[in-house]
Amino acid sequence: MIDPSARLPPLNALRVFHVAMRHKSFRAAADELSVTPQAVSLQVKLLEDSLGVELFERKGRAIEPNEHAILLAHFVQAAFEELAEGVRRIGKSSIRSRVNVNASPYFATRYLLDRVARFRAAVPEADLRLTTMVDLPDFVADDVDVAIQWGYGGWKGFEATLLLRDYKVICCTPELARQISGPQDLASMPLLHPVLATELWPHILRHLGVPSRGNPHDIRFQDAATMRRGTLAGLGIGLISTIDAAEDLKVGKLVAPFGMTIMQDMTEAEVPGFYLILPKAHRRMKSIAAFCAWIETENWATVTD
Repeated sequence: MIDPSARLPPLNALRVFHVAMRHKSFRAAADELSVTPQAVSLQVKLLEDSLGVELFERKGRAIEPNEHAILLAHFVQAAFEELAEGVRRIGKSSIRSRVNVNASPYFATRYLLDRVARFRAAVPEADLRLTTMVDLPDFVADDVDVAIQWGYGGWKGFEATLLLRDYKVICCTPELARQISGPQDLASMPLLHPVLATELWPHILRHLGVPSRGNPHDIRFQDAATMRRGTLAGLGIGLISTIDAAEDLKVGKLVAPFGMTIMQDMTEAEVPGFYLILPKAHRRMKSIAAFCAWIETENWATVTD
């Protein structure tokens, strides 16, 4: 069997190319690498000869990367980032068992915190660190191993495993409910939108047979908690997660004019959910793999006591 690495260009040439692409200049790359511009040019020429393609258009002292260079730079950047991550993790030998988890605030408070003890019992040697963030974190800059985020999947460059569909309930105050006789009334009422899913209300309206509409009184909310507060304050018609909706309906603070299961028969592609997200390489760490195995086998559709 031929070793695939034997066909790779020299690592030093890739490194010089990476720096040159970042600076868009052989001279600036030479300054960073403490070599001459001629040495940089030589390494880039070596890389081009190895690949059998030209990577730059030379215009005097200026260089212009072509489409081959732009494509290669994407993969070289990813490779060096993964290499740096491996070196960083090996260097931090004292925290090899640590699992840095960043979760959606709603998932953390409503689902994860009540079950953390189960993970500790299953993997007692793991050092679990939990932070919360509405948006997907930067795994490198924020030092995050795995994330749990709300959305529709499809985060490019990462593994994404669905943990739980987040079926919403159309809710409003009793006062607003008295203005609703059918789905068509939603066309003229202020709607409360989640910032992370601007397409959610259009999907629901289409499901209800209501034409697309725009209303200057619509409001967008960054997270589930403020969406719930806005709905309770009577600012408009909100989309509330099932657990919260059930609590507010029980005490009469909110009304569900179309019932609790309006989204249940929508297509799965139109229903958001909570996803486990991580770079593929992170599963190679024993502690992270153990956390992923645990969280993927939990039944998140059931509410813990």
